[in-house]
Formats: sequence, C-alpha cells, structure tokens
Amino acid sequence: MKIYPEKLQAHLKNPLMPVYVISGDEPLLAQEAADAIRIAARAQGFTERELFHFEGSPLSYDWNPLINESNSLSLFSDKKILEVRIPGSKPGDKGSKALAEILANPNPDNLLLIILSKLEKGALNSKWMKTLDGAGAHIQVWPVDANQMPRWIDQRLRAANINANQEAVQILADRVEGNLLAAVQEIEKLKLLAPEGAVDGTTMSSVVTDSSRYNVFEFVDKILIGDAQSAARSLRGLENEGTEAIPLLWAITRELRILVKANELIASGEKSESALKKSGVWDKRMPLFRGALKRLRPAHLRMLLRQAGAIDRGIKGMRKTNIWQADAVDRDIKNMSKAEIWDEIATLALSFAGSQTLQPSNIKVLLQD
Repeated sequence: MKIYPEKLQAHLKNPLMPVYVISGDEPLLAQEAADAIRIAARAQGFTERELFHFEGSPLSYDWNPLINESNSLSLFSDKKILEVRIPGSKPGDKGSKALAEILANPNPDNLLLIILSKLEKGALNSKWMKTLDGAGAHIQVWPVDANQMPRWIDQRLRAANINANQEAVQILADRVEGNLLAAVQEIEKLKLLAPEGAVDGTTMSSVVTDSSRYNVFEFVDKILIGDAQSAARSLRGLENEGTEAIPLLWAITRELRILVKANELIASGEKSESALKKSGVWDKRMPLFRGALKRLRPAHLRMLLRQAGAIDRGIKGMRKTNIWQADAVDRDIKNMSKAEIWDEIATLALSFAGSQTLQPSNIKVLLQD
C-alpha cells in the first residue's frame, strides 16, 4: 500500500506492517520518514537495529547476510529492525529473489525498512517493487519545488509555534532556495531568537543566512529544466562565491554538445531515449534532457553552442568585439573585464533556459584568426 508522507504519523499509531519502503531524492524528507518509522518501531518493541548498505553494481551484492538475519530468531524476544539501503534503487535479480524469499514467510520478530533513491516508472512497476508494495507500505517523498516552498516553510513555522507574515516566509524561501535542511536549521534558530513567536520581514532578514546551494551541477540542471529565474539566481551566487568562468562554461557546453548529438541521432531515425543514452546521458538525468529536447529546437542548440565557443575564445583572448551587441565596436578582447565575461555567460544561460533575451538576428559573432 502507498502512504503519503503527511499521513505517515497517523498510520504509525497502528500495529506496524512487516516492511516499509521509502523512496525519493529529498534527503531531509526521507530521513524524517525513516526516523518516524524507527521511533514507532521502538515503541512497539523493536529495540535492535541491523544496517545493510548495498553500493556499486547489483551483481556484486551479497544478500545472504540479510536472508540469514531475517531467518534468525531472537534469543531474548528482542525484536529487530533490518534496515536496507540501496542508493542505486535496483536490487538486481538476486536481490529481487532475496526480498521475495524474506517476504514469503516474514519473521514477526523483524521489521524490514528499505530506503531507496528516486524510483523511475519502470522500477515502480517491477515485480520486486510490487512484492514489497503488497507486503507492506511504500512512502514516496518528493522534492519541494519553488512554488510549493513558501507553503511548506509556513507549515513548518506554524508547527514550531512561529507566526511569520507572508513577507517573512518569502524571504526565508528565497534565502534557502530549495534546501530543506537549511530551512529547518533556520527555523530552529528562529525558535531561539524570536521567543515571542512573531516574525516579520525585518526580523527574518536579520536572522537567516543565505543558504542557497550554489554549485555548477545544480545550476546546469536548472537550465535544463528551463527555470531561467533560478538559473540566474544561482549564476549570481556562483559569481559571488568566486567560481571560475571556464569550468562553468565547460559544464554548459557539455550539456549543449549532448543535446546537439542526440538531435542528430534522432534526425537519423533514433528514438529520443536511445539517442540520449548513446549521447552519454545517465538514467537518472533522462527526464532533464528529454524536457530540454522538447523545449529547444536543433537550430537554437547549434546557435547556443556557437555562442559558448565564442565566449571561450573571448576568455582566452582569441576574439574581438562583444559577441552579443550587433553595433559593438571592435576592440581588444584581452582587455575584456570579468563583469563582461559573466554578462555573456548570463545571456547564454538565460537563452539556454528558455528566456529569449536576444534573438539570433541581433547576435553578431566576429572571430579573430
């Protein structure tokens, strides 16, 4: 059976099921769900805990220790939590058989807690997942997107007996930018620094710190999603943190090359999924690239790739003029300022993300041989 995260606490007041599966890519929510299950299990007599961590290829997993532990009887009537963590979310054939064997005759002295990362549609419909789902409960946790973040923060603040106005909630949402753990930490800080329980925008601004997760890979993911506003905010954060322009440009160019190559394969008759795999896209990142392929035309991608190449030559002092301004006067690119380089990267990133700040007819690329 499936249980929504917000309904888990109510469910745990009843006798526990033999197995609980938690899946999803939001670490804080997955951790909170697992903690809630462990607390309820301890209250119902499961006082011991064994951890089984499976990493690497499913072919290398040794499931015998888990099978043996699940079949062993407690000497002193101590019930046990068998916690299984599979970061790759695929137990493989041996793992599927092992889990089916364990659940075919569940040991009442054991509670099986399985923690997975996000499950794709194929895994959700797999035989092993249906076996787990049929024997116990599956809790899927989902990331909180930008539109949901203020409401999520407001609920957390109210649960902490903090009454924050709309401006204060929005300030906190903007500062943490999707980092749920940072949001929870700031709320804990507010409990100490705002004893009256009322927080306005001024108080929130003075208390919280900027906890946005500015890193190159998440910045590129925001571009692929088409979230131009978040991409621009991340780009400003990366610049302020002293990130070098060249590795940032390399990351953008890499994704552009993948999309251009995939489009070429699709044009030759390949299906999009196969084209992306042949272009080097991992399964976990397939949705990002599928969305970008639908959103961006092949000609636009080729233009973006040319722009990225022009920025690279500009950084290296191999190009004259500002590539984005059609009426620009030729000048020595070696004197190009850091601010101008970041402006050009910003224009590239926004165009890649779908914010058409400039049209192709307005772009003039001059190369210096």
